Amino acid sequence: MFEPLNFFSKVSSLCLVIGLSLAGQSGSAETLKSIQQRGYLIVAVKENLYPLAFKNSAQQLQGFEIDVARRLAQELLGQADAIQLQPVANQDRLPSVLAGRADFAIARVTATEPRSRLVSFSLPYYLDGTALVTKAATVKRLADLNQRPVAALNGSSTIATVRYLVPGAKLVGVDSYAAAYSLLESGKVVAFAADVSVLSGWVQEYPQYHVLPTLLSAEPLCVVLPKGLQYDDLRRQVNSAIARWHSDGWLQQRAVYWGLPWANLLKDRDTKPTEMLRP
Repeated sequence: MFEPLNFFSKVSSLCLVIGLSLAGQSGSAETLKSIQQRGYLIVAVKENLYPLAFKNSAQQLQGFEIDVARRLAQELLGQADAIQLQPVANQDRLPSVLAGRADFAIARVTATEPRSRLVSFSLPYYLDGTALVTKAATVKRLADLNQRPVAALNGSSTIATVRYLVPGAKLVGVDSYAAAYSLLESGKVVAFAADVSVLSGWVQEYPQYHVLPTLLSAEPLCVVLPKGLQYDDLRRQVNSAIARWHSDGWLQQRAVYWGLPWANLLKDRDTKPTEMLRP
């Protein structure tokens, strides 16, 4: 049985801890009581990550993570629209919570040990992972990539993952998804390795492509919450809601609605999403 790599030791995460520790943070996060008194949630989200969070033709935010954010507003405040969505860049996802500019971040943040020294994480609402996309009919499993060129984003942990699990592949670094698409279309690479949540949107846009069923890694996506005893009530409420959404199937239903894989993320694994991280 395949065992995913332990990404808790990523060098990039360690750099993040050092950088944020050195950067002075001002402000403080709101407690559950103060959020309820204010009457709305402030949630840091992505705006360009289809199908997790993106702007539609009317410039309205939507997607799987936006659904999660609005459902949390319903749980905590009784109204799904009692929320202020705050688009952020990747490097601002944790600082927005640390500095008190947002109550939560729901922005494709994977829970790692270094990050947990700075913030708290909820139970996972989704299990993401590294996958491979291709349009080659001859590529159906990892062994089919032996001695063939595979693209991966420069500087990403995906490179080490592919090297470890598909050692026979010839890695080609790219600087963007657009560059990977160009190489795939020209036939210069046969596959592209990236996050399965993003690749799900890829195959919806380009139906001639398919994602290989074997995941190279598994990473829990969690709500970023402030750290500290004063936020215990807030964390308990969020975790209780997410656990219930797993049990009643709401998370699975919304993931499938947005075209995200669900069942195959747990294939050949005994661990349930809610067991991947304990609060």
